[in-house]
Amino acid sequence: MREASNRSNRRVVYETLRRKVLTLELPPGASLSENELAASLGVSRTPVRESLILLGEEGLVRVFPKVGSFVSRVDAERVADAQFLREAVELAAFDDIPETLDPDLVAELRANLEQQREARHDLEKFFELDEAFHHGLLRLSGHGRAWSTVVAAKGHLDRARRLGLQETNGMGRFVDEHHSILDAVVAGDISSARDSLRGHLRAVFADIEKTRQRSPELFAADDGSVPVRRSIAVWE
Repeated sequence: MREASNRSNRRVVYETLRRKVLTLELPPGASLSENELAASLGVSRTPVRESLILLGEEGLVRVFPKVGSFVSRVDAERVADAQFLREAVELAAFDDIPETLDPDLVAELRANLEQQREARHDLEKFFELDEAFHHGLLRLSGHGRAWSTVVAAKGHLDRARRLGLQETNGMGRFVDEHHSILDAVVAGDISSARDSLRGHLRAVFADIEKTRQRSPELFAADDGSVPVRRSIAVWE
């Protein structure tokens, strides 16, 4: 029983820390103290340490010996890899869109779009609805279960998307693009839907570049820089 409880505890800590990293509550470059994290989560250091190792394997945390652990900066190459995978899956799914769409699912997607417009000033609510919309498109094609694979692979992309939304406040634009995509699917114009979706997904790169120009310290550099230890460790 204790072993099962420990595994459950580790999973909860890991998922909590991962969510904090992806939502930018723990921003790129932030120093991570095992003691402080353990205290804030009400657990021992062991599950925190194990969770940081797992996050390190995902590239979301970096550990520097004798210096400390930090939230990784946004890596443009990892973002591009995640975007490549996401685009491949979502575009391929359009090939299996049936001629007769599930009317309940279409209605669900329409309602989602209305909620997106209402939430366009609430980043996290909008992000949640955006995820549900894209999952819904996969469900239309019968490939809804593939979404979990996409989600698992796009942690770096999600951080970049949130940074881009903060920078550009482009949620209203994305709602309009979502409408265009769904309208094309419902009209049976899969070619137009595919073109619209491709452009929509790739818009993240322009948004990222704007963020990089404004806040370069949030992005991984090519100079192999490491944090320096002062009274606390600082990643310059």
